[in-house]
Amino acid sequence: MSDAALAGAVKADKVKRSLLYRAGKKLRPWFNRFLARNSLVGDPEAFDKQQFPWTAELEAHWPAIRAEFDQLMQRNTPIPALRDISPDHRRIAKDHNWHSFFLWGYGYRIEEGCRLCPQTAQALSVVPDLNSAFFSILGPGAHIPLHTGVTKRIITCHLALVVPEAREDCRIQVGNETLYWEPGQCMVFDDTYPHQVWNDTNQTRAVLLIQFKRPLRLPGRLLGDLFIGAIRRSPFVQEARNNLAAWSRAHKLLDG
Repeated sequence: MSDAALAGAVKADKVKRSLLYRAGKKLRPWFNRFLARNSLVGDPEAFDKQQFPWTAELEAHWPAIRAEFDQLMQRNTPIPALRDISPDHRRIAKDHNWHSFFLWGYGYRIEEGCRLCPQTAQALSVVPDLNSAFFSILGPGAHIPLHTGVTKRIITCHLALVVPEAREDCRIQVGNETLYWEPGQCMVFDDTYPHQVWNDTNQTRAVLLIQFKRPLRLPGRLLGDLFIGAIRRSPFVQEARNNLAAWSRAHKLLDG
């Protein structure tokens, strides 16, 4: 491909992304209001985790999950900054102090991540309608600024792995709720509410971040799944998948 043709293709791709982003942004509030009305678990900022019985099963696997996470850290496994994987997070994660090790991403199993953490991958089998799962690692002094998730079809769960000693200085605010992590415990929240995270300590915070489909009644379930399908086919997600594939190939070379 000539330089002119390549430049034209890049420009066309940017235009396509811009149009998709604007169309999605315009329709998103309507979609989310509709999904909220069809929710089988209500529409709070933070959920009672007992609404999701599988969280207790996941917590029972905490020792094995924590052990595999510790092994990754001890082996100095290359773990990319989230902004280097997800184009949707580049405006949020402006520095490289937020790292993510993926086992599932955007509805797709990440084989290399699951190979390196087989017990964690097995533990995730208790999560119904799993969309994404990754170790989310927030460095000392990091701040994730205020932002919102895309769709109420998805709910977020954090299983806390490593929590700084000064727990009150490491927190997440979701809407009007301020939440604190407890090692081995899950917290469940709706990331379509504006939220931000602070780690005002000199220690690392790490969680197993899980995103799963919100239980919905019909017709919300059908519309929500159509929306999720469109997101998975979007250029944003396809770029993220390509970035994860590149990480997997690079890690296999290093591991070999």
